[in-house]
Amino acid sequence: MTRIDAKFADLKAKGKKAFVSYVMAGDPDFERSLEVVRGLPSAGVDIIELGLPFTDPMADGPTIQLAGQRALDGGMTLNRTLELATEFRKEDDTTPIVMMGYYNPIYSMGVDKFLAAAKEAGIDGLIVVDLPPEEDSELCIPAQAAGLNFIRLATPTTDDKRLKRVAQNTSGFVYYVSITGITGAAEADAGDVSPAVARISKETGLPVVVGFGVNTPEKSRAIAEVADGVVVGSAIVSQIAAGKSTEEVLAFVKTLSDGAHSA
Repeated sequence: MTRIDAKFADLKAKGKKAFVSYVMAGDPDFERSLEVVRGLPSAGVDIIELGLPFTDPMADGPTIQLAGQRALDGGMTLNRTLELATEFRKEDDTTPIVMMGYYNPIYSMGVDKFLAAAKEAGIDGLIVVDLPPEEDSELCIPAQAAGLNFIRLATPTTDDKRLKRVAQNTSGFVYYVSITGITGAAEADAGDVSPAVARISKETGLPVVVGFGVNTPEKSRAIAEVADGVVVGSAIVSQIAAGKSTEEVLAFVKTLSDGAHSA
């Protein structure tokens, strides 16, 4: 059982929904990023999604693209991202970390080397946006063999036939992308999300966490009411981009987590 599995089991026992926050590793710099990440659990975050900066992010809107660029400009790399996770783990050995990004940096490092380093750094799961199920032998299956969850995305355009393929080697949870488009492009609607979550849950038997288009405490609660959890990314990254202090960023995160936990 990974930390992710344990977290969902604990939340289910308490009758609570999961609040997942996304932040870009190294935005705006390593030290400030580590400060924010360290403060997320006390702000009510159940699972941390740690963005891996990449030069050509296909699924990310302008807010997260710019965060990645700031991180890269500050010298952030895959190794530094793993170092950030290692530093976090010195103070927190329970909060799950999911690394979210693209395959190129992992491929460049080498899959075996990466998986060993990720495990050592305390990474619990991976979301690799540009690796479809047809490429499971590339990273998904080796990751699961190494004890990491491999979390797949499902979208409004994922039909029943495709969903069976998506579910085949997915573990931890399924990340449902609530809109057709890039991050931060539109708002999620609970009425649209609810039947999709039910369909995915029935097919996979896994928790379904909904992201893309959640940006207020009210929206966080509404989505959490129809899913097993909610992810907020662009709205939090926007606070960092606006130059808010760590305390201000974490206070904003707390309003979102309170929304999800009140569902």
